[in-house]
Amino acid sequence: MSPMEVILANPRGFCAGVERAIAIVERALERFGAPIYVRHEVVHNKFVVDGLRAKGAVFVEELDEVPVGATVIFSAHGVSKAVRTEAERRGLKVFDATCPLVTKVHVEVGKMQQQGREVVMIGHRGHPEVQGTMGQSDSGMYLVETVEDVARLAVNTPQQLSYVTQTTLSVDDAATVVDALRERFTDVVGPKKDDICYATQNRQDAIKQLVQEVDMVLVVGSPKSSNTNRLREVAARAGVPAYLVERAESVDATWFAGVRRVGITSGASTPEVLVEGVIEALKRIDPAATVSIAAGEEETTVFPLPRELASS
Repeated sequence: MSPMEVILANPRGFCAGVERAIAIVERALERFGAPIYVRHEVVHNKFVVDGLRAKGAVFVEELDEVPVGATVIFSAHGVSKAVRTEAERRGLKVFDATCPLVTKVHVEVGKMQQQGREVVMIGHRGHPEVQGTMGQSDSGMYLVETVEDVARLAVNTPQQLSYVTQTTLSVDDAATVVDALRERFTDVVGPKKDDICYATQNRQDAIKQLVQEVDMVLVVGSPKSSNTNRLREVAARAGVPAYLVERAESVDATWFAGVRRVGITSGASTPEVLVEGVIEALKRIDPAATVSIAAGEEETTVFPLPRELASS
């Protein structure tokens, strides 16, 4: 039998927003020393969070867990206006690791409401990015996840309706919900530029190409990560067996009976070291396995750090 072929999706792994968020925590620890408090997991990856915790980061869910006057970092997912107000009231020193592409959505919500529009957010209920975006306004916002939600949606001003989306949705799913919104509310207005971030789009495009070449896909990342879950769904919808694995130990040798070509991708919050570990696990299953990288789009986006942390 021929050796197993492992093909790595390109691009995969860290996006610019994740790299920036991790760097903000690391620089703050270097500059001010431990403890540095972080509201919510800075990115959805246990390996990354545990590494930062070992360096002195303290992860909390709410600001009342942070001592008055301490330094706190907001996660890449963004926060509501109420959280920002609370941080200011308690005299916390804040570094904002919100992804600039999430901030763009927050700005859009503000502009839409200044125009007297109600805003529909397309996103996953309970996700921290959705909570932060919905929290940009006290009223006039609605959350929908599915076409069925759109059918049940009751708004006050259908002639003055707009929408935004979570940045890490399935591109195809979001388009379906937008189509349903446009069909039901013919005057609905969307953002000037698609809210789904470049990294989410690129990784989903890459997996759509990869599934044409492989018998199985492994998506390396956290079950908490929205964009990681969407990658697994994209592969599965193409009819290819797809598994989400957090790390090498999650790989089950029984999956690979009769499988010769395995595609690997990883979520935007997944460090490459975890992908390397999964590759090593496959080589233990088939020591003759070969590894190649698929053709793909080069990503050059870089987001600057806050000025106080960027300076030497």
